[in-house]
Amino acid sequence: MILIKGGTVVDPVRGKEEKRDIIIEGERIKDILPQGKIPKENVFQKIINAENMIICPGLVDMHVHLREPGHEYKEDIESGTLAAVAGGFTAVACMPNTDPPNDNSSVTSFILRQAEIKAHCRVYPIAAITVGRKGERLTEFGDLKKAGAVGVSDDGRSVLNSDLMRRALEYAKYHGLAVISHCEDPYLSEGGVMHEGEVATMLGLMGIPSESEEIMVARDILLSKLTKAPVHIAHVSTKGSVELIRRAKEEGIPVTAETAPHYFSLDHRAVIGYDTNAKVNPPLRTEEDVEEIKKGLKEGVIDVIATDHAPQSPLEKDVEFDKAEFGMIGLQTALPLTLNLVREGILSLPEAIKKLSYAPASILGIPWSNIEIGARADIVIIDPDYSYVLEERHIFSKSKNTPFLGKRLSGIVKFTIIEGKIIYEGFF
Repeated sequence: MILIKGGTVVDPVRGKEEKRDIIIEGERIKDILPQGKIPKENVFQKIINAENMIICPGLVDMHVHLREPGHEYKEDIESGTLAAVAGGFTAVACMPNTDPPNDNSSVTSFILRQAEIKAHCRVYPIAAITVGRKGERLTEFGDLKKAGAVGVSDDGRSVLNSDLMRRALEYAKYHGLAVISHCEDPYLSEGGVMHEGEVATMLGLMGIPSESEEIMVARDILLSKLTKAPVHIAHVSTKGSVELIRRAKEEGIPVTAETAPHYFSLDHRAVIGYDTNAKVNPPLRTEEDVEEIKKGLKEGVIDVIATDHAPQSPLEKDVEFDKAEFGMIGLQTALPLTLNLVREGILSLPEAIKKLSYAPASILGIPWSNIEIGARADIVIIDPDYSYVLEERHIFSKSKNTPFLGKRLSGIVKFTIIEGKIIYEGFF
């Protein structure tokens, strides 16, 4: 048995924080007691002193790139899930832009077999909406669902054909698959490498206007209204997108949305100096956009915080800005950056944990356990005040492409427990 004592237990569903001690036996939570009511401690194989720490349910990241198969030199299932548990995630959903893409049941099955062998946490495949992610022909949703896919997305590309996207929403609803939409009009964004604005002009770089995202957000909301099928908008980055999603929710359209920590932590000024680690798609936007993203999170317009963890090696990043690939890693920085929202009073602690756990699990329709007697013991223990400067040696991903290197962060995972087993114990 394991005893976790002295910590504050966060219930993201009920919105509560309580001082409690937790007893884990086997894979499940045996008891939750008021502090000081623990029986003899000599019966426990492991006692974790969680004084001044947060105890919360396992986090779920619904948007990661594990790069396997095909780009294992950037990341693989083993290294990516090790970074995940170090970041407090007990489950991740991996995007289909692999090589070959996850557009058929064989690739889905391969990912799950590899995960069974070497993953440190649960892995849920997201399959492609269209064959080859080319936007021409739908994949076999039924076969993909049967093989273990929990959602579909052509992440990295929009499905430009509106009729095809309509059929995808209808087909996915029938099969119980989440549809995750990458909203980008490539005709507007073509050649762009950062947000279209004064910073891009100053740096002499081609820009991507906010409307590139917003046009497709509006379209997919309308298609969701037409089909009455849910759609999930990925990596929201603009003020206009937040407003469109707000109006859709007020109208009762079944739309959900996510943003990534870099969209509420950084703006387009992070690119100054041609830092390719700040080159992401959609791009970092303006200060006003950042404030609206925070407002959208506070108001519940944005349901989920997901990392969009996108490893890129020096081969793709240590080049001229125009030639560099998009993407930054985020599994180990998501929690401290989200805790900043709590410190700023934008979210309560239970609200923040909900956006990182219960909400994404609910949208994907995957198992998730709260901290309750009899529940599966998926638990994360966090020291919210531990301050440190992020260094490469702290990062478990194969790739180190993050603009937060050398920056001071507050908040660190001390333990990640999955099904009653300590999978990760922090080295800080």
